[in-house]
Amino acid sequence: MPISAKTSRAALVCLSALLPGSVHAEGIDTEHLFGFMIGTDVGNVGEREFQSQTTGGFSRNGGRYRAISQELELEFVPARNFRIEIGSAFAAHDINGVPGLEDRRQLSWQGVSVDLRYRFLNRDAAPFGLTVAVESHADRIDETTAAAVRNYGTQFALAFDRDVIPNVAVAAVNLIYQPEWTRLVGTGAAEQESTIGVALGVMTQLRPGVFLGAETRYLRRYEGIGLQELAGQALFIGPTAYFQLSERSRLTASWSVQAWGRPAGPSAALDLVNFERHQARLVFGVNF
Repeated sequence: MPISAKTSRAALVCLSALLPGSVHAEGIDTEHLFGFMIGTDVGNVGEREFQSQTTGGFSRNGGRYRAISQELELEFVPARNFRIEIGSAFAAHDINGVPGLEDRRQLSWQGVSVDLRYRFLNRDAAPFGLTVAVESHADRIDETTAAAVRNYGTQFALAFDRDVIPNVAVAAVNLIYQPEWTRLVGTGAAEQESTIGVALGVMTQLRPGVFLGAETRYLRRYEGIGLQELAGQALFIGPTAYFQLSERSRLTASWSVQAWGRPAGPSAALDLVNFERHQARLVFGVNF
């Protein structure tokens, strides 16, 4: 017995309602798709999210080095194309026998942050998406050394993305500049540094709500906020996976390894003075 057109349409509507949010008709949502990068999507007006972001850095120049940051964040979309995120972070360090760093084993409240994003171009209506992000933070614990500090920094990011295959694959590029000011609590010594970089990521949808891809980041660390003196450089490469757990929850897992690097001065195959050998990130989010 043939199926009527009305029955077919009803079945399609029911099927589409069961698909995760990342595969709606408007295409792939890149807001939380990447691990160490950002996409250009910022959410819809009125959306609210809670997010837990765990970032780890492992292995430096000799000895034992583990640094883990746990950030708890709230995200709001008060206006079209504009997103606000506020957060607080805790830091855990296990450092022993690393040249240039004091041995420490501690867990401390690290600081607070504010992330503002504005989308100038929507890739659904333009050749590519374009978003500007400004994330400022104030920390009392240095993220690398675990020393007590007064640290202030801002990361400026310019994000581009474009659908490679509609509803299947998307590519993104990030341009990054991050100046930081640090004062050591114990000695009062002041330091300035900055990081610039470019990142490329590609994510492919294997099944509805499940993405797998890779991110590549090239970073350069400088003494001073005006890029005065190069301290080191590194190239990170690694996989990223995204899972839409339910209509309201998601999980992103990313891991990067330093494939090449060079500190200022001595010739070396890796820069383990300014950067870790391995970096990992796990992000869980839920709408409410």
